[in-house]
Amino acid sequence: MKTHHALTARSLFADPGRRDFLKRVSAGAAALSMISATGPTIFAQTPTTAWDKKFPKSDRVNHQKVSFRNQLGITLLADLYTPKNVDRSRRRSALIVGHPFGGVKEQTAGLYAQTMAERGFVTLAFDASYNGESGGTPHFMASPEAFVEDFSAAVDYLGLNPTVDRERIGVIGLCGGGGFSLAATEIDPRIKALATVSLYDIGQSMRQGLAEAPDVAAVKSALGAIAAQRWVQVDGGATAKAIGVVDPLTDRSTDVEREFHDYYRTARGQHPRSTNEFTVMSGAPMRLFSAFERLEWISPRPVLFIMGEHAHSRVFSEQAFALASKPKELHVVPGAGHVDLYDKVELIPWDKLQSFFNQSMTT
Repeated sequence: MKTHHALTARSLFADPGRRDFLKRVSAGAAALSMISATGPTIFAQTPTTAWDKKFPKSDRVNHQKVSFRNQLGITLLADLYTPKNVDRSRRRSALIVGHPFGGVKEQTAGLYAQTMAERGFVTLAFDASYNGESGGTPHFMASPEAFVEDFSAAVDYLGLNPTVDRERIGVIGLCGGGGFSLAATEIDPRIKALATVSLYDIGQSMRQGLAEAPDVAAVKSALGAIAAQRWVQVDGGATAKAIGVVDPLTDRSTDVEREFHDYYRTARGQHPRSTNEFTVMSGAPMRLFSAFERLEWISPRPVLFIMGEHAHSRVFSEQAFALASKPKELHVVPGAGHVDLYDKVELIPWDKLQSFFNQSMTT
């Protein structure tokens, strides 16, 4: 697919109608952190053995459930995909795939991992700390430190694999996983190349949604509510959780809410371990997180930003592209929205991803 010129981040706010829409999204994001979850809580459990992915199993790759520990002592569960009949006499390039915020490895991350394994890479899709089948207590906590560390722990794991070349390990970060993978790549030079898809900086989105700047009063109000909830839990009260994807939809639901609902709350992408809930107290440290402050540290390693032409989230990819040092590339997928690039295989630029990593991780 053709690479399009980037729009500036500021251009997204030039239209008054769009500004009003982004303000509504921002307000919704600020309120989101204080909604109590009402659904069942699902904790890490014995790894599943049956195929429970949201995509068909490929007969061109081998799949294995694996586990490893990060430097925080949390055990991560992952799916390892390898091309069938792999030549074990030579080491291969490997890719780590990080799932969207609130997702699990059985969804879009696994689809990307399996497909890239079909194209010759050893790939690893993992559940982030406190999520899915991975460990961490309390479950459904959102920790920027842990989410960034998880990528480096995955590098550790792949570096011990006898079929993997340690000098050719790259990362694909999806949605919120793209923001955490950027931060990991900034501080871990062992990651040789990075591609983000439908990038989201979760810290920025919690501070201001998609608005151009944060409403400081709203941020302080949210932090005050989080602090009050902390006292509740200190005094022995229940752990409150925030729901990331609204359900059911109403006639007042936004297009963005409908887009995420169509994936996470329908048979298309719904998975029992992807509840899209996080502890309310996670919202305080998450608001400090920024994926974009040290992007220049990644250079001279290459970064590819992939976004849909019509993605509501394109401001994140455009900001990151503008701030990153060369080599960098912004690839716009014509006709695609944000969630389209989760699972619509006819829109996902597989050839672009394959050529980027093949060219970026040659030794």
